Amino acid sequence: MRINDPKIAARLGELDVELVPGTRLADLTSLGIGGTTDLLRIRKHESIPDLLTLLDANHVPHKFLGGGSNLLVGDGELPWVVLQLVPPEPGVILEGNFARVDAAADLGRTVTFCAKHDLGGMEGLIGVPGTVGGALRMNAGAYGMQIGAYVREVKLYRAADHKIEILQGNQISFEYRHTSFAPDDMMLAVTLELPSKPYKEILQNPPGASAGRMIDDLGLKGLSVGDARVSDRHANFFVNAGKASARDMLKLIADVRERVKKAYGVTLENEVVVWNG
Repeated sequence: MRINDPKIAARLGELDVELVPGTRLADLTSLGIGGTTDLLRIRKHESIPDLLTLLDANHVPHKFLGGGSNLLVGDGELPWVVLQLVPPEPGVILEGNFARVDAAADLGRTVTFCAKHDLGGMEGLIGVPGTVGGALRMNAGAYGMQIGAYVREVKLYRAADHKIEILQGNQISFEYRHTSFAPDDMMLAVTLELPSKPYKEILQNPPGASAGRMIDDLGLKGLSVGDARVSDRHANFFVNAGKASARDMLKLIADVRERVKKAYGVTLENEVVVWNG
């Protein structure tokens, strides 16, 4: 999808939104897979309601992109533009046990920053790729913890109401890898309350994850469909070894799930989000 109307482009500039034409989403996703579309980089939260009003009035379909992890995008020319928040500096502000974090902030760096200030609880997420907003949307967790347990307040753009809202933690339903956020809600910022924990304790390595262990025990590291491959290092991760297509990756995921189901009677949850045309 391309924005060719000069009036729309001019209005984007007024809203401090950068238009990056013909962006390859393969360059913005951890899998390195994805077609081409226009990218709109948002510098100010306050401009989002006017931006969405502009796009809707001109019938420009759109999707929100976070850090590009846990996302499989279709190939070719895509039928929508992509909106992405520009990460601010700094992305985290600490006040006692509270961490006020921008949704565009990198998750691993955020957890590490908090840990170095003796704030723990989320250390299981330190190796998980993506943004804080992405982790928040899916209630990311590892090793028995989930980010939702520490959420006290969320700032978001609620597309249904066309406005920015503040939700308290008790107004949000957090379940296993699922939340009550609407699909078109856009995470903007979150306030976390984290327990005090010495940095030296946080550095201890947690135990391995069961899904990765099952895949590893079946000898599936390196299994591939085209250039889509189960990581040789971490069996719980699927990687693009060269020029994998979205179709290749979907076939590989289905193959691994079927093998685990047959061997262990366990249906692995497919946590990857798929964006097709």
